[in-house]
Amino acid sequence: MRSLLFAPGNHKRRVENALSLLADGVILDLEDAVAISEKTATRSIVVEALTKPRTGKLYVRVNGMTTEWCHGDIAAIVRPGLDGIILPKIEQVHELRMTDWLLTNLERERGLPVGSVDLIPIVETALGLSRLARLCRSGTRVRRLAFGAGDFTLDMGMVWTRGEAELLPFRSACVMESRAARLEPPLDTIWADLRDPDGFIASARHAAALGFQGKMCIHPDQIAGANAAFTPDQEAVDKARRIVAAFDAAEAQGLASIQLDGQFIDYPIVERAKRVLAQGDHR
Repeated sequence: MRSLLFAPGNHKRRVENALSLLADGVILDLEDAVAISEKTATRSIVVEALTKPRTGKLYVRVNGMTTEWCHGDIAAIVRPGLDGIILPKIEQVHELRMTDWLLTNLERERGLPVGSVDLIPIVETALGLSRLARLCRSGTRVRRLAFGAGDFTLDMGMVWTRGEAELLPFRSACVMESRAARLEPPLDTIWADLRDPDGFIASARHAAALGFQGKMCIHPDQIAGANAAFTPDQEAVDKARRIVAAFDAAEAQGLASIQLDGQFIDYPIVERAKRVLAQGDHR
């Protein structure tokens, strides 16, 4: 889940193009990208897209739980071909439990394996961030969450700068609470300035360093950069392989700490190297 590309659900050509790209996932949008007057009609376009071939997973961002469209969105799209739902502006644990309950009943009704539809909430308000620990421990099918900086900075009255230093404590909280709750690493926010591809790369690399597993994208040109940022380069993979091999040899001789190229190596370093090798399988 290194890259998830948004595509407006009401634009058939963009939807078809998005499904052919090398993003790990595509998010067909029924929320912000669709005008109020088109929200209901767009569901049929999204449902049709569920039957199309795709290179990655296919998600749909529905409208928020507090809107008049959320239930209709979910009822329309839960069917074969749907990998998961993106649920925006989550602030309350009961919102996740209600959605989980609805998905379970729709899966049973429509002959889908219970729990097969993934659920990714976007935490993007001050209230949502303040309840992050409880949201991560909701006891639902949620395996990972996403952080949305656009709505969050708007809600906070905060200036979203190019360097994104103002986001650091909130990004870090998403990673920490996800780990503490034994969820997968979270997904990072979009990068809104399409005129600044270097800024996007820096943002993605920073998110990867903080412990995120991937980034949401709003333009096809961002996919390659996101995939690269969340995949170890060949030099890192080669180093990790040497660390694991050297430590395995030392451990066979009863040693649990060694030096390699001037670096101290013990179990935590080896575990990190093994993670790098696992991530390197994407290369």
